[in-house]
Amino acid sequence: MSTAPSSPQAAAGVRQHDVEAVNDPIKRKLYKKREPIYPKLVHGKFRLAKWVFMILALGAYYFIPFLRWDRGASAPDQAVLIDFEGRRFYFFFIEIWPQEIYYISGLLIIAALALFLVSALFGRVWCGYACPQTVWTDLFIAVERLFEGDRNKRIKLDRAKWSVDKAWRKAGKHAVWLVIAAATGGAWILYFHDAYETIGNFFTGQAAVSAYLFFGILTFTTYTLAGTMREQVCTYMCPWPRIQAAMTDRDALNVVYRVDRGEPRGPHKKGESWDGRGDCIDCKACVAACPMGIDIRNGSQLECIQCALCIDACDDIMTKVERPTGLIAYDTDVNIDRRQRGEPPVYRFLRPRVLVYGLALAIAAAIMLAGLTTRATLDVNVTRDRNPNFVQLSDGSIRNGYTLKVINRTHADAVYDIAIDGPEGLDWRILGQEADRGLTVDVPAERTQDFRIFLTLAPDSVTSANAPVRFTVRPQGSDESRTANTVFLTGATR
Repeated sequence: MSTAPSSPQAAAGVRQHDVEAVNDPIKRKLYKKREPIYPKLVHGKFRLAKWVFMILALGAYYFIPFLRWDRGASAPDQAVLIDFEGRRFYFFFIEIWPQEIYYISGLLIIAALALFLVSALFGRVWCGYACPQTVWTDLFIAVERLFEGDRNKRIKLDRAKWSVDKAWRKAGKHAVWLVIAAATGGAWILYFHDAYETIGNFFTGQAAVSAYLFFGILTFTTYTLAGTMREQVCTYMCPWPRIQAAMTDRDALNVVYRVDRGEPRGPHKKGESWDGRGDCIDCKACVAACPMGIDIRNGSQLECIQCALCIDACDDIMTKVERPTGLIAYDTDVNIDRRQRGEPPVYRFLRPRVLVYGLALAIAAAIMLAGLTTRATLDVNVTRDRNPNFVQLSDGSIRNGYTLKVINRTHADAVYDIAIDGPEGLDWRILGQEADRGLTVDVPAERTQDFRIFLTLAPDSVTSANAPVRFTVRPQGSDESRTANTVFLTGATR
């Protein structure tokens, strides 16, 4: 739908509120009113790819908390669980303890390097397909289209006066948006507590206060960001469009308008010759399809999320006017320049930055894989008392106190033998344990147990101010062992 321009500025394609902002110095500096965007539904391979990815991504997010993974009777059976109470992170067969937070750091490094590599190859394809803001916005737009119709009908409905028809369509849309937002917030809290138990507790008011708090936060942010802010999040809130400039170059594949083929543009009637003009008929189908409201024909722009919907829209028009598709396509800036010079396109995928990102990603992934496949089920740490450093007993013997921390990462209770290597004549005692048990301790499944151990050295065995001591812990029936080194202080000066 179109209306006659009401001013010379409007006739030139300038939006009215932009004219007001230019004339008002305060608005010019601080504020630009959002103009609603009504993306038109298009059909094609890229739109299909976005539907498929959206369904897979949302399905994974909403249903992964309900997957089970048997870890034994002592461990939770939820496949993916961030268990703050038990101080564990479970991801199928991977179990990360607080002492292994470096694994989380490694995963974040791998994710960042993968994003850098993808950006160097294909530009902002993450933003167009995989970013949560894009996925949920796509879903919200689909709901909006269900209630209000496609682009022209939505524009007409917004301009119409309030009526029963308009009210129920708007109310229905927002109601479904709230349901989706609530489901998003509800699914989020299921990653931190057992999903089935949490659902029952949540609706009976027995869930933790934090569950209701984060449910409210995620519901509000999903509804606001995907429903009312949309492209503003990508343009003004997200830092990635600005960071990406350092990750990509002119050889990266981006969604581009092939100027060499499209210009000079202009309307075209059936039967007219195509000689002396470009293939672009200036139909603005690409603009109507863009969820960011930009014109891809103006070149690379900060707002473009590389969703490629403009490709589908343009290809459809090219097919109708019997011209080759690909006027808008994934291409490189270098090839645009080469075509304008009459040279054939060249695609350079193996470039220095791609090789650097790929090598760094491979190294980080190899380190993570090696760490996860060789990680021990036992860990040991020993801390010597420092206040006081040692105690001299009434018979002249010197005693040092230690705290031995034994971490049992298995899903079964375990018995461990302790061997202590130190100066000759060293005696030991485990506080709170019968002496007839010897240097044997019990640690429950998936637990960290602290043991207070006193080491005593007779006066005639003191030969130096300090001596090395080694604790070796070995589970019974296993060849695995861990050692921890410390010192025994005597205070001797000879």
